[in-house]
Amino acid sequence: MMLLNALNYSLQSWFLGYWSSQYDSQPASSVSVSWFLSVYAGLLLSSMSIYSFAFTLWTFGSIRASQIIHRSFINSIMTSTFRWLDTTPTSRIIIRATADIRSIDDSLAFGIWRLIEASVTMFVNLGSIMIFAPLFLLPGVTIAMLAVSFGQMYLSAQLPLRRLMSINKAPILGNFAAAVAGLVSIRAFGAEDMFLKESRMRIDAWLRPGLPSFNVNRWIGIRVDALAGIFTAALGAYLVYGDNGTSAANTGFSMTMAVGFTSLTLIWIRIYNATELEANSLERVRHYLVIEHEDEAHSECVVPPAYWPASGALQVKGLCARYSKDGPEVLHDLTFFVRSGEHIGIVGRTGSGKSSLTLALLRAIPTSGQVLYDGISTEKLNLDVLRSNITISPQVPELLSGTLRSNLDPFSEHDDSRLNDALRSAGLFALQSQGNQLHTQDTKLGLDSEIRGGGSSNLSVGQRQIIALARAIVRENKLIIFDEATSSIDHETDSKIQDTLRHELGDDVTLITVAHRLGTVMDYDRIMVLDEGRIIEFDSPKRLLEKEGGVFRGLVDESADRAKLYAMVN
Repeated sequence: MMLLNALNYSLQSWFLGYWSSQYDSQPASSVSVSWFLSVYAGLLLSSMSIYSFAFTLWTFGSIRASQIIHRSFINSIMTSTFRWLDTTPTSRIIIRATADIRSIDDSLAFGIWRLIEASVTMFVNLGSIMIFAPLFLLPGVTIAMLAVSFGQMYLSAQLPLRRLMSINKAPILGNFAAAVAGLVSIRAFGAEDMFLKESRMRIDAWLRPGLPSFNVNRWIGIRVDALAGIFTAALGAYLVYGDNGTSAANTGFSMTMAVGFTSLTLIWIRIYNATELEANSLERVRHYLVIEHEDEAHSECVVPPAYWPASGALQVKGLCARYSKDGPEVLHDLTFFVRSGEHIGIVGRTGSGKSSLTLALLRAIPTSGQVLYDGISTEKLNLDVLRSNITISPQVPELLSGTLRSNLDPFSEHDDSRLNDALRSAGLFALQSQGNQLHTQDTKLGLDSEIRGGGSSNLSVGQRQIIALARAIVRENKLIIFDEATSSIDHETDSKIQDTLRHELGDDVTLITVAHRLGTVMDYDRIMVLDEGRIIEFDSPKRLLEKEGGVFRGLVDESADRAKLYAMVN
């Protein structure tokens, strides 16, 4: 359709010359102006119709393609492994999801359209010239080849400069995000000048390729304009002074096509350069489509019954785990059984594998072995099904920007009384005033209170942990995992929370708590002691304390609250 439109445009130019030549061969009164005008108007209308239809078709096609790319990109990021998310800077992901996606949606799609349009127009213009000046086929091809040669040299210099500018943009955003997140610490240690210096250095690195890029543009512009001028002047001299029998109308038509051909040469090179640069965005986004993803359920995927899980029973056989498929094992052949309704504490020194075990239960890291949750192997469950039926409260909980109510109940499945009960059970307030107003030590919160998520949260870490605990209670799952969820809460509040959990959770709800404070789990049913990814002790607190030379007993004896811990068991 673009070829048809380009031919139509050339025909319009030729038709105007043919119309004007009629006044040289016959009286003006004999020239039917209405006929010529009607034909020319028809050519214009057909050109507009063809171009509009083609552009509309291209626009809707590019929108559909952009939607597919964006959907695939978001799905790839959302299903990536925790390891990949930990090792990939957030600023880089943001650049891909904003600047690169915008480039694909807008600049790349329109750039490809312009490139095809310019290429077809140049081909038609050169062909039109050859009709009346076939002698200029070789010079035209030569000019085009020289222009392409200059264009290749231009691209070889311009592409690295643009890539360098693109690469140096993400560190600026990363440094700014880090400064905002750690603003309190920066001011406390008087490190403002250091961050300003680092920010200026990164901005300089981003802007430094700008001047060479500008100079390269001027370099290609001078050379292509010179080639265009030589070709157009030679063609004009041949048509005007040469003995070729070309009429004035056809000479004007050929010159018009020559000017169009030569002027499009530089435009074509710059469009090609811009399109190739924008195509780098597509390449970078495509790279994020082939990253490491979480393993989904196998072909023998099990669809659990509607009542599943009916209990919190958990059976683990030979569980091994690692943070990457080619990395070292962090959990080694763990085998244990947790009865429904048991409260299990997991303790151990730093690096013993406590948090790794919680991630393995959620299949958040590569695992081997077997984990049965209420009789069904988690390996055969869809990840969404598995994780929607397990509640985990991490040490540093993530809250979403919005109201307290939307954080506790994102899908509006519970009424306010249930949310208030969960907040009370989690220990968010010691006293409840009228209505929905809940008190903490230093702020007054209500279900409609606004909460800022991310690094700019307006709540303390302790308050965020309490809200995460309340969110876990609201979900009412049969298996709840607390990964040091009360580590930033004072001892008195921690004790109240643990006491509430004993009474609030149902008899069939299993609670697994990774504890930093031994007092948090001293009255649990059983305690698992991990060391270097292996279970070295797993029994009731009383029996573990009676074990001479036991690791758990050693941890208790080293604690400053030794007497209190022994008293809790006895």
